[in-house]
Amino acid sequence: MTVDTPDINRNRRAFLAGIPATAAAFALGAAPAAAQTTQTAATAAPGRRMLGNLEVSELGLGVQNMHRTFHTIVPDRDDMIALIRAAYEQGVTFFDCAEVYGPFECERILGEAMAPFRDDIQVTTKFGFGVDPETGVWDFTVTSRPERIRRAVEGSLQRLGTDRIDLLYQHRVDPDVPIEDVAGTVQDLMAEGKVLHWGLSEMGPRTLRRAHELLPVSAVQSEYSMMWRAREADILPLCAELGIGFVPFAPLGYGFLTGAIDMETSFAPSDFRANTSRMAPENRASNMALVELAREWAERKGAKPGQIALAWLLAQGDNIVPIPGTTQMPHLRTNIAAAEVTFTSDELAELTTALDAIEVQGGRAPALVAEWSDVEAPDV
Repeated sequence: MTVDTPDINRNRRAFLAGIPATAAAFALGAAPAAAQTTQTAATAAPGRRMLGNLEVSELGLGVQNMHRTFHTIVPDRDDMIALIRAAYEQGVTFFDCAEVYGPFECERILGEAMAPFRDDIQVTTKFGFGVDPETGVWDFTVTSRPERIRRAVEGSLQRLGTDRIDLLYQHRVDPDVPIEDVAGTVQDLMAEGKVLHWGLSEMGPRTLRRAHELLPVSAVQSEYSMMWRAREADILPLCAELGIGFVPFAPLGYGFLTGAIDMETSFAPSDFRANTSRMAPENRASNMALVELAREWAERKGAKPGQIALAWLLAQGDNIVPIPGTTQMPHLRTNIAAAEVTFTSDELAELTTALDAIEVQGGRAPALVAEWSDVEAPDV
């Protein structure tokens, strides 16, 4: 393993950043409009969408819970492999994973499942958390040191049983590593054919601009749903400006928007949702207005509440590709069928206006997770 030295990193930064004036502008979080790279994506085939220049199915499948669900249940491995293959048979070609999911085990499950049709799909994984590459122990830190990125990618390739990653994300921004070093390492991996496209997750807008200027970003991943719409104020307009795709995780509000959670629902202590204040009973009572709205529209459209939530997301832009996760075959079929639900322009405006009138109560994530979001990479 070759470890990048400070001198090599400085040379790479200089190469990527271009002329000193441009580099200085990005170091301050601002760049001349003329310097920005805007990707013009090709037209996607029917039922497909473009993430930058990467064509994927209009709905993806997140495999985060295929080793252990939010309920702390460990799903049957063979069932998960069958579910992934069923998704492919029903037109899903975009599968989302990460080294930290498991850790490692979800990549292994996805790798085994996708082996018969690897060349027909687009697979993503992510680096950026402090997962020990030998033991898989996660110490709840973030790290994007160049040598760590390379080790993470090599491990992911092995577990996925593939020679390339179609879309590699920085899972969370490392506040101690300049994005120039991250982009340079990913560019090296691209030159080796191990990575085809790259993206960022939950980064701050300054970092996204800097990253995209250094090495065009294909996609941004962030939470986005009828329940949490903060990205409409910053990242979504930036993605539209620069021609970057947007991949919403938790598009069903961690199950809330399906109507499966009510005031009687309790969560296991280790369940992520048990530690989010928007699911606390005093806030959940107010937030149920979202579920009622989804139910009303489901009745109008002959659909299910979760399908309304996914269809609304799909209607927000052609560059948006939600990745609902599930471990249950009926839920998979329901999610895929959401692409058949459409709105007229008047219906979409009506539904969005109704959403605007609902003020969601409580925070979306525990304090530790919130600290990892909207982080800006340090200046060079």
